[in-house]
Amino acid sequence: MPFSKSQDLIRLARLAAVRRTGISLDEIRDEFGISHRTAQRMTEALEAVFDNVEAVTGTDRRRRWRVLDPVLEKLQLRQETAVEALDIASRTARGDGRLRHAAALDDLRGGLLARLTPKDARRTEADVEAVLLGMGSVARPGPRVNLVPAVVDAVIEALRGPFRLRMRYGTMDAPERVVEPHGFLLGHRSYLVARQPERSDEMRTFRMDRILSAQSLDESFSFAPGFSLEDYTAKSFGVYQNPKQYDEVIWRFAPHAAARAAEFSFHPRQTAESQEDGSLIVRFHAAGWLEMAWHLYSWGDAVEVVAPAGLRNFIENHRRTDFDSLP
Repeated sequence: MPFSKSQDLIRLARLAAVRRTGISLDEIRDEFGISHRTAQRMTEALEAVFDNVEAVTGTDRRRRWRVLDPVLEKLQLRQETAVEALDIASRTARGDGRLRHAAALDDLRGGLLARLTPKDARRTEADVEAVLLGMGSVARPGPRVNLVPAVVDAVIEALRGPFRLRMRYGTMDAPERVVEPHGFLLGHRSYLVARQPERSDEMRTFRMDRILSAQSLDESFSFAPGFSLEDYTAKSFGVYQNPKQYDEVIWRFAPHAAARAAEFSFHPRQTAESQEDGSLIVRFHAAGWLEMAWHLYSWGDAVEVVAPAGLRNFIENHRRTDFDSLP
């Protein structure tokens, strides 16, 4: 067996050992970027090389492979990539104010390093630090809103229940309100998605930086039937939603900007159509004209709003002709 294939087989055995329900052919295919038939050959090799492999058919009628009582834990594979990923995730969580997540990630990182010899641990940490110093994404350049860690912790605890959340929003003299959290949207400005039963069953978004205090209550509730955070967020261009603005959005990018615009995903459910004159039409359904306007401004006069009319009128007098470059 070639050396690279041996490495892949060891990696597959570790995946089959650490995943509680084992690993399926589809997951092997996705994990290794291989064909279905190659994935089958890998499972055949797994069963041929290791005696403690169990293949079971789950309730979804998919066959999954597990390694029982793995001795692979004694094989210390290189951990640089895993430690890098944990470091990046920890720094991101800390920057978002999610201190409990940062602490958990740091514990995992420490556990990986503890399993290495002191020499290998020092080498790994040095390699990881070199990579992180060269990654601008870790520094997260650009403006962002600072969140209160105690508020973030309370929101996460409420989502875990799910429990109702008592919070003071806006100003310190504002009355406290009790909401039912349904989601936490992270971004340059983060939002809590929740309904406030005393007002209505409608979902609302609350800016996390304007939640001044929060407490997870010992009061459980049921999520709104059929609610999907993915579907909810798809209704907006950015984060904020105004149901009255929800409509089909059509943007036409000029021929000189079409190739650049084609590299963007403006909305997860967009469609793009190249035109005979070289321009590009992008369509999607969403609300949030202000956030659209902020982005459209950066394109100068290289983009035209075809629809809706309200958005077109909103930005028409703010299109610039003197921008030297595209986003």
